[in-house]
Amino acid sequence: MTMPPSSPPARSRSVLIGVIVAAVFLLGVGIYAVVALSGIGEVEMSTAGWGAMLLGIVLTLGLGFGLMSLVFTSSRRGYDERGDHRR
Repeated sequence: MTMPPSSPPARSRSVLIGVIVAAVFLLGVGIYAVVALSGIGEVEMSTAGWGAMLLGIVLTLGLGFGLMSLVFTSSRRGYDERGDHRR
């Protein structure tokens, strides 16, 4: 049995519910991180440590953005299509 396509109000409602669930989850993770990190106590990081952390964050984000742009470019240009056109 096939179901009719969702109407725009039902679809927007499900998107809204998904966004709310994701926001609540993100808030929970943030609160957990603050509580966990506050329990560490007095820990100091050197300037080299901050620089290494910043470099790691920037390179990781750059790699993620670069790979995702390759995925989108590949999809838009049709490189993801099947190679066997006999079907």
